[in-house]
Amino acid sequence: MGRRHRRPERGVRRIAVIAVAVMAMASLFGAVALAEPDTRNRLGLGEEIAQYPPVPIPALRPLTPSGPAPTAAGITQALADQLDSPALGDVTGVVLDSSAPRGADPIWQRDGERAMVPGSTTKLLTAASALLTLNPTERIPTRVVPGPTPDSVVLVGGGDPSLTALPEGEDGLYPEPARIDELAEQIRTAVEGPITTVYTDTRQWSGPEVSPGWGPTDVADGFIAPMSPLMLDGGRIDPLEQNGARSSDPARAAGQALARALGADEVREGAADPNSQIIASVSSPPIASLVEYMLTSSDNVTAEALVRRVAVMRETEASFDGASRAVSESLVQAGYDVAGMQLADGSGLSRDNLIPARLLGQVLASAAAQSDSPSDVQYLRPILSGLPVAGGGGTLAERFGEGPSVAGRGVVRAKTGTLSGASSLAGVVSDVDGRLLVFALLSNGTSPGEARPALDGVAATLSRCGCRG
Repeated sequence: MGRRHRRPERGVRRIAVIAVAVMAMASLFGAVALAEPDTRNRLGLGEEIAQYPPVPIPALRPLTPSGPAPTAAGITQALADQLDSPALGDVTGVVLDSSAPRGADPIWQRDGERAMVPGSTTKLLTAASALLTLNPTERIPTRVVPGPTPDSVVLVGGGDPSLTALPEGEDGLYPEPARIDELAEQIRTAVEGPITTVYTDTRQWSGPEVSPGWGPTDVADGFIAPMSPLMLDGGRIDPLEQNGARSSDPARAAGQALARALGADEVREGAADPNSQIIASVSSPPIASLVEYMLTSSDNVTAEALVRRVAVMRETEASFDGASRAVSESLVQAGYDVAGMQLADGSGLSRDNLIPARLLGQVLASAAAQSDSPSDVQYLRPILSGLPVAGGGGTLAERFGEGPSVAGRGVVRAKTGTLSGASSLAGVVSDVDGRLLVFALLSNGTSPGEARPALDGVAATLSRCGCRG
């Protein structure tokens, strides 16, 4: 059962040369540098060549699992001074070989079994749970059914955070979003006469809309929205602003958007008749695309929507507690050791989350593992294609830009995690011997301003170290 995965776009970061990590489905990874015409002119290659468009020029050879593997002693020696830096505070970590058999011990670890506050690297477990539970090509529906009167309809939230009121041809932050205008057009085709009232049904999810572990200003600051299965653009007021202001009532905002599109006068809360015929329906981007977007942008609302979808599919309560149990159950069912893990949400905003570096490393190692045959289905592969690129895109676009960490640009792909007093970085890196390594680093007890550059430096060291000691 094959499938294709969308890859996030990567913007050009420098006029001259950029290293971009390319994750191939057969686990042959490499990087290319793009030489633009003015660069070639400065190198003395002539005006005639400059008239042609930029051409990819190989900068790093493809990676191979047959390259020399680092050793624990070598990594310890290479990282000793950095890991003992006060900037990292209390730090744990693991380094694994992506080509090692599943379940193999890490090449190197430092208290890898000890659970730490992970921040947004929690999203790696959310991604794994979603890809292990849901079909990666599945789309989350938003439906409309007849209301209690002939001039009313019920908008039923299914948990799609991408639904947008933007017209066709205008996109917000989500890829291939579902659209209110399409719902309205289907309703006008299916219903005779005007619609005067739109009801909103949010019963698919339950429990509190805000996690008790979130900061008191997280919603006001735009990091998250009150969680509802019915919302527009992740609850954003401005659909183009990643961490912009959020609606205090996302479901009502969605109902009002449909009411405007239909010329309706009133929006009310209501419950759909479970036996009602569906008169209109639109769907989210595929699950794999939502996973990629969530990881690249570290989108908290998408993470919470995905874990609730996992809870629904596992037939448990779609609440913070129920979704956390569903994630744990899906990981255990897939063979992961979740000892020490404690989940309070799917986004990592909660300080009540605790995850050992060992578990993050194991999930990433599975995503990076080489296929036994070209026809193998790599269920976790969208985790890799969604990881931000050091100095190239997503939440790492502005990092790895100075000092020793520059060596990691283009060859480190990793998920970031940042909370007050907690920072993390977990992903993959190619070393100088052509080996793809998996790493997970968790730092607690210092400010992100100190810890993030130090974590970047550790990942960059792995990229330029054969570490055979």
